[in-house]
Amino acid sequence: MKISEYLQSSPAGNFFLLAGPCVIEGEEMALDIAEKLVEITSGFNIPYVFKGSYRKANRSRLDSFQGIGDEKALKILAKVRDTFGIPVVTDIHSAPEAAMAAEYVDILQIPAFLCRQTDLLIAAAKTGKFVNIKKGQFLAPESMRFAVSKVIESGNSEVAVTDRGTFFGYGDLVVDMRGIPEMKRSCGCPVIMDITHSLQQPNRAEGVTGGKPELIGTIARSAISAGCDGIFMETHQNPAVAKSDGANMLPLDQVEDLLGKLTVLRMAVNEIS
Repeated sequence: MKISEYLQSSPAGNFFLLAGPCVIEGEEMALDIAEKLVEITSGFNIPYVFKGSYRKANRSRLDSFQGIGDEKALKILAKVRDTFGIPVVTDIHSAPEAAMAAEYVDILQIPAFLCRQTDLLIAAAKTGKFVNIKKGQFLAPESMRFAVSKVIESGNSEVAVTDRGTFFGYGDLVVDMRGIPEMKRSCGCPVIMDITHSLQQPNRAEGVTGGKPELIGTIARSAISAGCDGIFMETHQNPAVAKSDGANMLPLDQVEDLLGKLTVLRMAVNEIS
């Protein structure tokens, strides 16, 4: 089954989910998060993809945690896939990384800051893997059709776009829900809402990104109401000690409650659409 078919495979017409830790910190934590999310999503008929970055390339400070080693982290992602029989997604940051990561994962994700990098998009497309392109914080939603066209014109129609907010001043983001139907129309592919990164507060004076995780539910409910196809979020057993982006993660023990509410909302939206 193609990834695009899997993402739309919920018998109840539910949204799909890309979720996991910001970065792979170790095998035990990754398997634990995946196991809990597989159990939760199975109960709600939510097609699930495990997310984890094998390396964090975009950091404010030199001493920020970047990863446990590329090969080690990629092998953990592959183990999650093989253990639970689910697809996995990770970020890539340069064209040579596309082929390397494609050996271990099912979906290659293009970071928002890099969504205009033609060589990166082409390299990801050429692997034949599903490509998830995050919308640049500096781009209008309708501009994402050009990023999508680079992938499709490189011979790969397995593509989606993910909104993660737009810069609002120097240190905040705003989410414009008009972007969801606009990208569905102009890009012609699944549209995902990143409900955790869209609540980041970047460029803090201390060089550590802040966030407003108390609004995760608000963004998520709004996105489902606006017709998004999928939800992207980062979660951790204890965000306070997470090695990356803990300030805007959803605690793992709150995921089931949120997904349950979103499923009810999705069914209501389906009925009136």
